[in-house]
Amino acid sequence: MLKTRTTMARSALAVVAALAFSTNSALAEGDHIVIKRNTWSFGAMFGQYDKNQLQRGFQVYRDVCSSCHGLNRIAFRNLAQPGGPEFPEAAVKALAKEYEVKQPPNDDGEVVLGPAKLSDYFPPLYENENAARATHNGALPPDLSLIAKARSVAYSGSWYAHPYSMVKDILSSYQEGGADYLVALLSGYSTPTAYVRDDKGHLKPAGDKTGDGVVQCISVVHGEHGKPDVCNKLAEGMNYNKSFVGHQIAMANPFDGHEPDSPRVIYQDGTKPTIENYAKDVAAFLSWASDPSLNGRKQTGWLVLVYLLITSVLLYVAKRRIWSGVKH
Repeated sequence: MLKTRTTMARSALAVVAALAFSTNSALAEGDHIVIKRNTWSFGAMFGQYDKNQLQRGFQVYRDVCSSCHGLNRIAFRNLAQPGGPEFPEAAVKALAKEYEVKQPPNDDGEVVLGPAKLSDYFPPLYENENAARATHNGALPPDLSLIAKARSVAYSGSWYAHPYSMVKDILSSYQEGGADYLVALLSGYSTPTAYVRDDKGHLKPAGDKTGDGVVQCISVVHGEHGKPDVCNKLAEGMNYNKSFVGHQIAMANPFDGHEPDSPRVIYQDGTKPTIENYAKDVAAFLSWASDPSLNGRKQTGWLVLVYLLITSVLLYVAKRRIWSGVKH
């Protein structure tokens, strides 16, 4: 019986080792996306939103993103509330008047459009999903209200280091995966890698070579048993993005045409207009849109911890006093 159990244990270990080896081989051969982690003012346990960055992020959203993506879960009043961009209320009222929303029914029961108020939410850009897809050649631009919560980063290291990475994320209160992903996505547009085939049909980076024989591939599948490599080309109407799964995305580069001498967005506070700053600022703003109560929640959490600490000390002192005269 003991021998049987020992044999089963060895077989299990062999299976685990085989799986680990195959996993490492897949990681080595696959095209895995590594998302860089950025430093955020709202990160970790003590982090808070930077209202100046949120204001810049809203400017990027308004000037670049709002033509295709809505913000349906955010009310205009949220832009003036503490813990967010904290725009002056008068400026937000003026902004709201630029949008038209459905008004309450009039005496005849008719619903008409009129200027938005602080209590109104950002109106949807499209009547329905079909209208949105028809406008964008079949692609559906997502609403950005919760996009930072709906996206995150995937672990890409070795399998045996994954538990340590998880513990580290827990201890550091890492919750900025959505913001990191958005930065990588918005700054990940480029052109596919150019390849050339050798005599055996294998694809190798072309380097500076141009002309006949050079092909652009978004990914390469290595041929098995002597077969030539397969070049996966960019589909028509798609755009190459090195940080997007599959490396082809329907959304065009939102910062296409940006040049230092003709920036897409000119920051009102004088911040340098670069694609990196655009991506980080709008990612921070969308993180706030996904979690507008973060500042207040963290402040309340620390007050609760301080209260519990003081209560624990008082209870300990009371216990010592009450039981000090009792003889064992």
